[in-house]
Amino acid sequence: MSPTPSFPGLFDPLSLRGLELSHRGWVAAMCQYSADADAAPGVPHDWHLMHLGSFAAGGAALIITEATAVSPEGRISPQDTGIYTPEHTEAWRRITDFVHRYGTAGAKIGVQLAHAGRKASTYAPFAEGRGSVAPSDGGWPTVGPTNDAFGRYAAPRALDEAGIRQVISDFAQAAQRSVDAGFDTIEIHAAHGYLLHQFLTPLVNTRTDGWGGSEEARNRLTLEVVDAVRAVIPDSMPLLLRISATDWMDGGLDEHTSARLAAAAYARGVDLVDVSTGGAVPDARIPVAPGYQTGFAEHIRTQTGVPTAAVGLISTAAEAEEVLRTGRADAVLIARAALRDPHWWMHAAEELDAKLPWAPQYERARPA
Repeated sequence: MSPTPSFPGLFDPLSLRGLELSHRGWVAAMCQYSADADAAPGVPHDWHLMHLGSFAAGGAALIITEATAVSPEGRISPQDTGIYTPEHTEAWRRITDFVHRYGTAGAKIGVQLAHAGRKASTYAPFAEGRGSVAPSDGGWPTVGPTNDAFGRYAAPRALDEAGIRQVISDFAQAAQRSVDAGFDTIEIHAAHGYLLHQFLTPLVNTRTDGWGGSEEARNRLTLEVVDAVRAVIPDSMPLLLRISATDWMDGGLDEHTSARLAAAAYARGVDLVDVSTGGAVPDARIPVAPGYQTGFAEHIRTQTGVPTAAVGLISTAAEAEEVLRTGRADAVLIARAALRDPHWWMHAAEELDAKLPWAPQYERARPA
């Protein structure tokens, strides 16, 4: 039996600062590993236009780009996108204009700003190689909170004070470029074992200076990035933060440390926390199943009052509606289900008897 509706549902609108979203079903960031590594490193092209634009035509209210690096060395792979030169800004502007023009549900688009840290310079999943790409093959030296490697990846260089300050500056400059590129919102990527998460978790960050040694010090880099980004974007633009709410390992991050981080970030200008999990260490045992991360979004939301988005194998309209109607999150992010069906939202609206515009070119296919 369906739960008694007491909270907004999937196709109810949501406002974040000055951004009006037509509904609460969004596209999660999904790496495409498709940028040209040689001719135009990090520059999105027609594949990205098609990939992201198809979701806009399919009825998504908000589309988050793949992890987009704030510096060349911040890319996960040589084929990842970035936003650290005017060429990147111009290429992204073409995509944001397309989404705004053709989005059937008033689609908005956000950029996920990221730095991969010790998990950078790796082969794309569908490449022939595995692990770290050597500099001689187009890779680069990586950085992290310490010089400890992730599994069998190449060992990083521990960032010094100047290096940390440069990372903060890189995020701020990328945020300014994102505004110029026409993005509607920015999401800071502090999850999945990438650089900010590496500093957040005691499983990786064993520093004893001002950037480690206590929970407050481990949180410092992420919160200073929040401050730096918030300072250069319009007050009307919402700022999102993706976190891994648990490391799925004893001694790592859990729902309590993550709730404290969410509250601190919210106080500094983050408007919504996108709650994922895992990625910091290679040997964590993650109980993957439909909706397996939703409880962490619920915990943060109920304990702190911070708006959250749930993500992780939410595949059907009924699953998304249940998460929202029971107050477990304020929005849901659709990932693999959107890859399978870029018109997921059109079908979900039909299933939930909600009104969602269709592109006029597709109207003749609407169910009677």
